Amino acid sequence: MDTKYLDKQIKAKKRVEELKGFYWHLASYVVVNLFISTMKIVRDMSDGEAFGETFWDFGTFAVWFFWGIGLAFHAMKVFSYNPFFSKEWEERQIQKYMEEDKREAEKYR
Repeated sequence: MDTKYLDKQIKAKKRVEELKGFYWHLASYVVVNLFISTMKIVRDMSDGEAFGETFWDFGTFAVWFFWGIGLAFHAMKVFSYNPFFSKEWEERQIQKYMEEDKREAEKYR
């Protein structure tokens, strides 16, 4: 069997595993946060607060917010989105270091 085919198959399998991991993360994010928010709203309402008051409390959405930051970073990794270090930036850095190495090597000729 062709080694390039095996390499591509291994890479594709790894990609599928990363996607599956992200989708499990997303599903658990939704299910767990719905449960936590529902329990908090029910508890606060049983303590006498109005639905609107407890629903719009930051504590109701704090876990959604902070876990959502982590989920966003996970998505950026899985879907290869990096607004800070683009492919063009990587290419410029590679060229820069290759040129530095070349100049350094020429010093000793």
